[in-house]
Amino acid sequence: MSAYKLLALDMDGTVLNAAHEITDTTCQWIGQAVASGITVMFATGREVQSIEGYIRKLGLNSPLVTLNGSEVWSAPGKIMMRHVLQDEWVAELYALASGRHCRYWAYTVNDVFTTRNWPGHVRRPADDPWLKFGLHSDDPAVLAQIRDILAETGRYELTNSSPRNIEVNPLGINKANGLREVCRLLDIRMEEVAACGDSLNDLEMLRAAGLGIAMGNAQEAVKQAADAVTGTNEEDGVAQAIRTYLLN
Repeated sequence: MSAYKLLALDMDGTVLNAAHEITDTTCQWIGQAVASGITVMFATGREVQSIEGYIRKLGLNSPLVTLNGSEVWSAPGKIMMRHVLQDEWVAELYALASGRHCRYWAYTVNDVFTTRNWPGHVRRPADDPWLKFGLHSDDPAVLAQIRDILAETGRYELTNSSPRNIEVNPLGINKANGLREVCRLLDIRMEEVAACGDSLNDLEMLRAAGLGIAMGNAQEAVKQAADAVTGTNEEDGVAQAIRTYLLN
């Protein structure tokens, strides 16, 4: 029997290859993990609407952590908790990104807004609040400047899903905290969790898990913080991790 009862998987750059697919090999090993009694779940920066097809493909009915922890689901379609960005914060983030010619995007409960369809005002109805904001720049100096400005406010959790972006959640909201809520729900300990990821929005999750596994394509800081490094997302690294560390 595996020492781990829960496997949390990041999606882009981790369980998904460059074509945004889960290969048959990875599907098979996830299936074997589930058959052995391990709960397999996604912990992703994506919004829940964009992962429904992957959940169906794998036949999962497990909890979810989405939008870097801004939403935690006890099962698909069953929201457990939600953490929001205040309207005035999003106005601040929008001004900062647009003023420096960054591409930007943001999620609400029901919508995704980008540089191309940004709404005329940021005030949201009570049932459709802001959940996460992201911005992209190819200039590392611009990203560093924005990160410093945002860090000084003390309001935001700052991570990335690529070296060229910054992802913004409310302070203290991250995948690790989302996983802790799932552990409480399932009555398991964080020491019994294995997690795989590749970017800074996975960093706290890998540190908090009993076994933090970095992908071979992970950012260097993620590899340094992880307990183990597996193959890349183009080499079925998740399948390798399941075979090597969970079902050995």
